[in-house]
This record gives sequence, structure tokens and C-alpha cells, in this order.
Amino acid sequence: MDKKLKRELEMQAIRIRMDVIKGTFNAKSGHPGGSLSISDIMAYLYFHKMNVDPQNPDWEDRDRFVLSKGHTAPALYGALALKGFFPESEIERLRKPTSYLQGHPSLRLTPGVDMSTGSLGQGISAAVGMALAAKLKNKDYQVYTILGDGEIQEGQVWEAAMFAAAKKLDNLVAVVDNNNLQIDGTIEEVNSPYPIDKKFEAFGWNVINCDGHDFDEIDAAFTFADKKNGKPSVIIAKTVKGKGVSYMEYAVEWHGKAPQQEEYDEAMNELQDRLTELETLAAQE
Repeated sequence: MDKKLKRELEMQAIRIRMDVIKGTFNAKSGHPGGSLSISDIMAYLYFHKMNVDPQNPDWEDRDRFVLSKGHTAPALYGALALKGFFPESEIERLRKPTSYLQGHPSLRLTPGVDMSTGSLGQGISAAVGMALAAKLKNKDYQVYTILGDGEIQEGQVWEAAMFAAAKKLDNLVAVVDNNNLQIDGTIEEVNSPYPIDKKFEAFGWNVINCDGHDFDEIDAAFTFADKKNGKPSVIIAKTVKGKGVSYMEYAVEWHGKAPQQEEYDEAMNELQDRLTELETLAAQE
């Protein structure tokens, strides 16, 4: 990946993480851990990969994105705000009764959201439907979806996976956020889906493993997924829950609680320091 582009994506990912912390802090609730783990993927999709238009959110030929793990909406909202779908100031009103940024994405309320999600396992089915619709209409847009590794314990995920392969939906790319933690502990402790890659292979998918925080690997994974061979593709992204905020990393308790004032200050200072460092490097390059 081009060095300049990589630096820009790294900075956007940090800005998304800052919006995650800002949103959950002001809401006094939410899911920061899994939002932070997908922030690099969100930055890559919205600032490099996807063909979308903030001035025309309902553009028929846009690429589609479905956040199947809908509780990590703060990361999606951060990406949408930074992309220009709505003012970034709205992030501070996350989960407020009069805000269009609720705890889970709403197709009805939020500009740029392609599917309402929250009931785990259902988002990928919607993404499969969108990909099938594109095939039936002879449209060339791509459909992307992100699932949690705990989410794939849901049987509906595998029904959708089987259908996508049967219909040869090679315009569909799923990403499994493999941070290895869910609300009750590690995914092995709850209900192990491992080996994830072998399961998707058995269901007829192209499978790519990558480091979900390394933009070179992320880019290589999506580039491979672009090769149309009659199969849907899944990227199993190895990530760190709470990535970017040192005290949240690898800590299951940050799956679904908001930072308090001191924790908020520490997280924002840490992220701002890293952003300033990257901005300085970018100016020197």
C-alpha cells in the first residue's frame, strides 16, 4: 500500500476511535471494546475501498455496508461522520432520545446506514439479500458486512453462508472481527466457533486471514477478495478488543460499558498523542 495512503488511513482510524470514546462517554453506555477493534477496517472501507457519496446516501449504484455486529455502531457512526454523512458534533448525542444515532444502526434514522441491525446473526442475511439483488439487477456494486466472532455462534449466520455460496455471490465480502472476546468471556469459553476458516471453506467461501490492524494486510485481503471466482469471500481479521486504548485492550469488561471521566481523559489523551505523532510524520514525508 502507498505510504501516504496508509498514513492517512491510520489517522482516520484514530479519529474513529476518538469518536467511539466520545460517543460512549457522553451516552454513559455503549460498546467501546468491539467498536475499537473494527476501527481500522472501518477506516479502510469508508476512506479507501467503498464507492459511496455522502451527498447522495441513497445512490442506487453505491456499495453497501451492513454492520452485522450492530452493537458496535459507535465505530460506524465515527466513520460516517468523518466521511461527511452528518456533522461530527452529533457523535456527542449518541443514544440520546432525540438523536438519530441510537445504540444500534437504524436504516430509517441515520444517513449512510444501509441496514438496521442489532439482533446478532441477522445482518449477514440482509447483506446476502443485497448481493443477490445486485446480481438479479445486473448491478456491479459490492456488498460488505462485518460480523463478530461471537456472533457467528448463531445458526442463521451459517444458513446465510450456505445460501451465498449456493448463489455464487462473489460480490459479497464478509469480515469476521476475530478479537476472541464476547460479553461473557472468550469465545472458546462460551461456544467455540474455531476453526473459523475451515468452517467457511466447508461452506464454499474464499477465505483470507489477516491482521485486522495492519493496513498492508487489510489491503491485500480485500484485493484478493476482489477476484471474481463465483464464490463469496470472508476475511478473518485477527484483532484486539479495545485496540488503541491501552487499558481497554484484551479486557472483556469493556465489551459493554462506558468510560468515566478519568478513563475518558486518559483514552482521549492517549489517542490524541498518537494522532499528533502521525500528523507530524505525515507532514515530514
